[in-house]
Amino acid sequence: MTFLKRLFLILINNLDKKPLEADDPYAHLSDEELVKKIVANNNPMLFGKLYDRYAKMVYNKCYGFARSEDEAEDLTQDVFLQLFIKLKMFKGKSKFSTWLYSFTYNFCVNYVNRNKQRKMSDKSIPVEDSEYKLSAEVPDDSLFEMKTNKLKEALELISPEDKSILLLKYQDGASIKELVTLMEIGESAVKMRLKRAKEKLLEIYNTLA
Repeated sequence: MTFLKRLFLILINNLDKKPLEADDPYAHLSDEELVKKIVANNNPMLFGKLYDRYAKMVYNKCYGFARSEDEAEDLTQDVFLQLFIKLKMFKGKSKFSTWLYSFTYNFCVNYVNRNKQRKMSDKSIPVEDSEYKLSAEVPDDSLFEMKTNKLKEALELISPEDKSILLLKYQDGASIKELVTLMEIGESAVKMRLKRAKEKLLEIYNTLA
């Protein structure tokens, strides 16, 4: 663990939160207002407030790429470490939560791709919308009808990238346009990845007892 990461974890885990909890002058602030104050003062105490608001969400996203809960926790801490360093990059052109989704997703994709043993090869190819409509599609209803236990097991057996896009779409309710923004790829590529992820999930699901 680097010195910077150790320092960050000390700041986050040992914040004296009691004064803020007793009479929190920042509780009414929106995410965007809080970010402005954090950037202006480089204040780790205020960053702890942001951490509290989004730690669970970031962990859930990281878990989609991780092989274990411990790895997901490490990824979550790494995301927030980088977020503390790069928070000034947020320009307020979208909701902070949307920007953080994109930040977390891209961080996790880069993390997986840096690990040669887990390197993901993107086999999706850009296609025109007309081509996409002509190809066979797995109906969403077929996903909703899956048994919960088998679905969870199947999700653990598909690639982290496939699992992540399916959870973003069907658990978090992200639209195609939001996925385009989050994944920084074209609409046709998003649709193709969704299609292939559903096909793979259904294929694995049907092999389970």
